[in-house]
Amino acid sequence: MKAAELVCPEKRQAFANISLTRNTIAERISELSADLHSQLKQRVKSFIAFSVAIDESTDITDVAQLAIFIRGVDETLTVTEEFLQLVPMMDTTTAEDIFGSVVAALDRVGVDWSRAVSLATDSAPSMVGKKAGVATKFKDKVQALNGGDRFWTFHCILHQEALCCKSLKMDHVMEVVVRTVNFIRSRGLNHRQFDKLLSDSNITHSLPYHTEVRWLSRGAVLRHFFDLREEIGQFMEKKGKPVLELQSQEWLRDLAFLVDITEHLNNLNKMLQGRKKVVTQFSDNIHAFKLKLTLWEMQLANGNPAHFPLSERCV
Repeated sequence: MKAAELVCPEKRQAFANISLTRNTIAERISELSADLHSQLKQRVKSFIAFSVAIDESTDITDVAQLAIFIRGVDETLTVTEEFLQLVPMMDTTTAEDIFGSVVAALDRVGVDWSRAVSLATDSAPSMVGKKAGVATKFKDKVQALNGGDRFWTFHCILHQEALCCKSLKMDHVMEVVVRTVNFIRSRGLNHRQFDKLLSDSNITHSLPYHTEVRWLSRGAVLRHFFDLREEIGQFMEKKGKPVLELQSQEWLRDLAFLVDITEHLNNLNKMLQGRKKVVTQFSDNIHAFKLKLTLWEMQLANGNPAHFPLSERCV
């Protein structure tokens, strides 16, 4: 009501008359969802070609969640890109289960399967198996309807970038960071005591969880760990779990470098995300990043860590 009074005070009474009970809000949300679904069905009818992207990941309750996206283009070259459905896979996550969920989601919006041109997946074995993977089943279904026209399958570019990031050979740093963070965060008492230590030191941010599912979380964890390394060292000493690596200048230099390069990789990751992006943009972003890596390597070899600020502090 306060917002209504500021934005449009003459409509205050109209807003006051709106029922905001839980049932009413739930009904309105359902109506909005139905309307969006109806609009998408109408747009799908005009597609002359469409592609699908699917990604299966496990949430914090250990339930596999299948995210399905659709992207299509009409005769005027207007691109429609929508999140289609999030399907909880409560039982098994075989290729047959995933394929069945994708088919059901696409059939709900009335796609013309013969107009499918590509499928992007996370390249898990169940997705890309040559004989019975989701991609194979999808391709067979489409080509049975379009007369055998070419159908493309892709490995999601964000997953490829994340896999490349894992080749940094910095396990000796990440293992220490993850082990320490998990010790602090996984026990409520430890976390509260650590937050109190930070509060006593007038530090406002704490340690976030690390998760392998989200690459961007690694950058946040590493940066906070570096910034709080002294407080973390003090806390672990008090707990009888000293982190000896925090006393090693060589290890700290490796940590600083990993934080720096991870932040660069995170920036690339964010550039590869977002709506209405095309493959040429991805290619340009990746090519530019590869050129930057070459430049940075030359600068570091010449003793110039200008693009690695934390590493510069540890020299």
